[in-house]
This record gives sequence, structure tokens and C-alpha cells, in this order.
Amino acid sequence: MGKWKICCAISAVLFIIIAVVLVTLFFTLFKPKNPKIITRSVTLEGFNLVVFPVIKGNVSLGLVLTVDNPNYGSFKYKNSTAYINYRGNLVAEAPIHNDSIPARAKHNISTTVIIFADKLAADPNFFNDLLSGVLNFTSSTTLYGKAKVFNILKLKASSKSSCNISVLVLAQSVDTVCKAKTRL
Repeated sequence: MGKWKICCAISAVLFIIIAVVLVTLFFTLFKPKNPKIITRSVTLEGFNLVVFPVIKGNVSLGLVLTVDNPNYGSFKYKNSTAYINYRGNLVAEAPIHNDSIPARAKHNISTTVIIFADKLAADPNFFNDLLSGVLNFTSSTTLYGKAKVFNILKLKASSKSSCNISVLVLAQSVDTVCKAKTRL
């Protein structure tokens, strides 16, 4: 009977030690970290604007973003859409096709955004911004999917990103700054 108590006590102590180690690892090493979104290339593929007699045209932006996943788990996301706003008004959408971002790796995402000038022209500040040579946009994207940790744990996750995009009209170039946040 005494050996049985010693065996149970040792097993309980080992179980507690393993549980403490796993909880510590989960809250330190395996804690979800925000991905870094790096704009590799935003190219002005086309800029076509007709002002007279009726405003029409478009701005085509080719986007290549690199997502740096610092987590120990991969992230597989579903089809989504990036929304582009000009002064708070939705002016364009860009499809993002489902894919997977490997654990502790970098992954490129590319898409094309076509911004229609008639939606831009509806804003009373558009012509002043156009004459100043800079059009400022914001984009927002939410990717929903599943994160896998060591192919054992599968958790629902979402990654939200927002970018400030400045189109320099005369130079025909683009400057961007992006931020991202991940939720499990």
C-alpha cells in the first residue's frame, strides 16, 4: 500500500511539472505574434482620367505584399476581400484568394486593385487632392482561417491589416505603411 501512495505522489508531481512547463511555453514561446506585412511592390499599372465632358477613368494598382509569419503555426485562410477607401468612402475592392502561410516563413500575396474615378470624383475634396498631386487612400483586410501549431492544435484565427496608401500622381508612384494584428 505504501508503494502505491509513493507512485501516485510521483505521478502527480510529474503531471504538475509537465502542465506548468506546457502552460509556460504556451504563454511565452508559442504566444501568437502579429504578422509583419511588408509592401514589396505597389505599382501604378495604369492611370486613365478623362475630366471633360464627363468624369470617367480608373487607377490600377498592382499589389505584392509579403507576410512574415513569426509564429510556430501555419495559417490557412479563406477567400477574402481588401477594401480601399478614399476619405472614408469605399472606392474599390480587391479579391484575395485562399492560401496558406507556412509557420515561421514569408509568403507573397498579390492582387490587382482598380479604383474607379467616378467614385473618387463624388468626393468634394478630390479635385483639390488631384491638383496637389497626392491621393491618400486607406485599405483594410481581414483574413479568416485556421492556425495550426505543430499540426496538433487547430485554432480558428483572424488576421486584420490596415494600410495607408499615398498615390503620387505626377511621379506615378505609391508610398504605403501597413499594420497587422492576429486574433485566436
